[in-house]
This record gives sequence, structure tokens and C-alpha cells, in this order.
Amino acid sequence: MMPLSMVNSGEKKQVIRVTGKDETRKFLANLGFVEGSEVTVVSVIAGNLIVNIKDTRVAIDRSMANRIMV
Repeated sequence: MMPLSMVNSGEKKQVIRVTGKDETRKFLANLGFVEGSEVTVVSVIAGNLIVNIKDTRVAIDRSMANRIMV
């Protein structure tokens, strides 16, 4: 298990768990980051990630990506 921020571009992983405060976990869940979801890293730019989750592209910063364990 590792944070999403450590995944290389083009890799497909499965979300294992989301950490952080309740409001942060709820925010990420609304974006589609729930246990069992498949996430693909599209690109990494200056530590920020563009990911594809549930047929949607989402940009998240490194601090949010560190809370998502894959």
C-alpha cells in the first residue's frame, strides 16, 4: 500500500483507503475516491496529479494525493 502521489503516470491502481479528517474524506468520496475504485494517473506536473477516476479527469494536489492509499 502506498499513497497515490507515488504512482507513476499511466499506472492503474485500486483505491484501498482514504485517510484524513471527515470533511476531507467526504470531499474525496464526492470526487469518486472510494474504496475499490480504479484510478489511473494521467500526468504529474510539479507534484500535482491529473487522474482518471470513474470516467472523469480530476486534478488534485500532492497533499490530497497523499491521503489516498492505493
